[in-house]
Amino acid sequence: MNQTLIQEMHYFRMPVTDLEESVNWYTEHLGFHLKHRTENLAVVELQSGPLLILVKADQSSRGHFTVNGQSEFSVAFTTSDIQQLHSSFKEQGIQVDEMKEDNGHLYFHFFDPSGNKLQVHN
Repeated sequence: MNQTLIQEMHYFRMPVTDLEESVNWYTEHLGFHLKHRTENLAVVELQSGPLLILVKADQSSRGHFTVNGQSEFSVAFTTSDIQQLHSSFKEQGIQVDEMKEDNGHLYFHFFDPSGNKLQVHN
Protein backbone atom coordinates (compact mmCIF):
# COMPACT_ATOMS: atom_id res chain seq x y z
CA MET A 1 0.00 0.00 0.00
CA ASN A 2 1.59 3.28 -1.10
CA GLN A 3 -0.37 5.68 1.09
CA THR A 4 -1.57 5.33 4.63
CA LEU A 5 -5.21 5.35 5.58
CA ILE A 6 -4.38 6.77 9.03
CA GLN A 7 -4.60 10.57 9.01
CA GLU A 8 -3.79 11.86 12.49
CA MET A 9 -3.50 10.99 16.16
CA HIS A 10 -6.89 11.78 17.71
CA TYR A 11 -6.42 11.14 21.46
CA PHE A 12 -4.47 9.50 24.27
CA ARG A 13 -6.12 7.78 27.24
CA MET A 14 -4.56 8.36 30.66
CA PRO A 15 -5.56 6.34 33.74
CA VAL A 16 -6.28 8.43 36.81
CA THR A 17 -7.28 7.44 40.34
CA ASP A 18 -9.44 10.48 41.18
CA LEU A 19 -11.20 11.93 38.14
CA GLU A 20 -12.32 15.19 39.76
CA GLU A 21 -8.85 15.92 41.16
CA SER A 22 -7.24 15.08 37.81
CA VAL A 23 -9.57 17.28 35.77
CA ASN A 24 -8.83 20.17 38.12
CA TRP A 25 -5.07 19.49 38.01
CA TYR A 26 -4.81 19.23 34.21
CA THR A 27 -6.90 22.37 33.70
CA GLU A 28 -5.28 24.48 36.46
CA HIS A 29 -1.64 23.46 36.07
CA LEU A 30 -1.30 22.47 32.41
CA GLY A 31 -3.88 24.75 30.79
CA PHE A 32 -6.17 22.06 29.38
CA HIS A 33 -9.83 22.89 28.77
CA LEU A 34 -12.60 20.48 29.70
CA LYS A 35 -14.45 19.43 26.56
CA HIS A 36 -16.68 16.61 27.84
CA ARG A 37 -17.22 14.67 31.03
CA THR A 38 -19.05 11.54 32.13
CA GLU A 39 -18.99 9.63 35.41
CA ASN A 40 -15.87 7.64 34.46
CA LEU A 41 -13.95 9.82 32.00
CA ALA A 42 -13.19 13.37 31.02
CA VAL A 43 -12.00 14.69 27.67
CA VAL A 44 -9.57 17.60 27.97
CA GLU A 45 -7.77 19.51 25.24
CA LEU A 46 -5.05 22.04 24.57
CA GLN A 47 -5.16 24.62 21.76
CA SER A 48 -3.67 22.05 19.39
CA GLY A 49 -2.70 18.43 19.32
CA PRO A 50 -4.56 15.28 20.27
CA LEU A 51 -7.19 15.14 22.98
CA LEU A 52 -6.33 13.67 26.37
CA ILE A 53 -8.95 11.39 27.86
CA LEU A 54 -8.67 10.96 31.61
CA VAL A 55 -10.15 7.60 32.57
CA LYS A 56 -11.02 6.63 36.15
CA ALA A 57 -8.96 3.48 36.64
CA ASP A 58 -7.70 1.09 39.30
CA GLN A 59 -5.34 2.49 41.94
CA SER A 60 -2.39 0.56 40.49
CA SER A 61 -2.88 1.79 36.89
CA ARG A 62 -0.34 4.21 35.43
CA GLY A 63 0.13 5.81 32.02
CA HIS A 64 3.85 5.02 31.89
CA PHE A 65 5.93 1.87 31.62
CA THR A 66 9.30 0.57 32.76
CA VAL A 67 12.50 -0.23 30.88
CA ASN A 68 15.22 -2.03 32.85
CA GLY A 69 13.34 -1.21 36.04
CA GLN A 70 13.19 2.54 35.31
CA SER A 71 9.87 4.29 34.66
CA GLU A 72 9.50 5.84 31.21
CA PHE A 73 6.94 8.46 30.18
CA SER A 74 4.29 7.96 27.49
CA VAL A 75 3.15 11.57 26.99
CA ALA A 76 5.35 14.61 26.36
CA PHE A 77 4.51 18.29 26.05
CA THR A 78 6.39 21.27 24.61
CA THR A 79 6.91 24.73 26.08
CA SER A 80 8.49 27.95 24.90
CA ASP A 81 10.00 28.69 28.35
CA ILE A 82 11.12 25.50 30.04
CA GLN A 83 13.04 27.25 32.83
CA GLN A 84 10.01 29.27 33.89
CA LEU A 85 7.72 26.23 33.68
CA HIS A 86 10.10 24.12 35.78
CA SER A 87 10.28 26.84 38.45
CA SER A 88 6.52 27.36 38.36
CA PHE A 89 5.81 23.64 38.80
CA LYS A 90 8.18 23.50 41.78
CA GLU A 91 6.51 26.55 43.36
CA GLN A 92 3.10 24.88 42.90
CA GLY A 93 4.29 21.74 44.68
CA ILE A 94 4.18 19.53 41.59
CA GLN A 95 6.61 16.62 41.79
CA VAL A 96 9.31 17.42 39.21
CA ASP A 97 12.65 15.86 38.38
CA GLU A 98 15.71 17.98 37.75
CA MET A 99 16.19 19.59 34.35
CA LYS A 100 18.29 17.57 31.92
CA GLU A 101 19.98 18.41 28.65
CA ASP A 102 20.52 16.21 25.62
CA ASN A 103 22.40 17.82 22.70
CA GLY A 104 21.05 21.29 23.52
CA HIS A 105 17.57 19.92 24.11
CA LEU A 106 16.28 20.72 27.64
CA TYR A 107 13.64 18.54 29.28
CA PHE A 108 12.31 17.37 32.63
CA HIS A 109 9.86 14.84 33.96
CA PHE A 110 6.96 15.56 36.26
CA PHE A 111 4.08 13.62 37.78
CA ASP A 112 0.33 14.17 37.89
CA PRO A 113 -1.70 13.49 41.07
CA SER A 114 -2.23 9.85 40.02
CA GLY A 115 1.52 9.27 39.69
CA ASN A 116 1.64 9.29 35.89
CA LYS A 117 5.10 10.24 34.65
CA LEU A 118 5.05 13.00 32.01
CA GLN A 119 7.74 14.96 30.19
CA VAL A 120 8.07 18.50 28.89
CA HIS A 121 10.78 19.77 26.55
CA ASN A 122 11.72 22.91 24.72
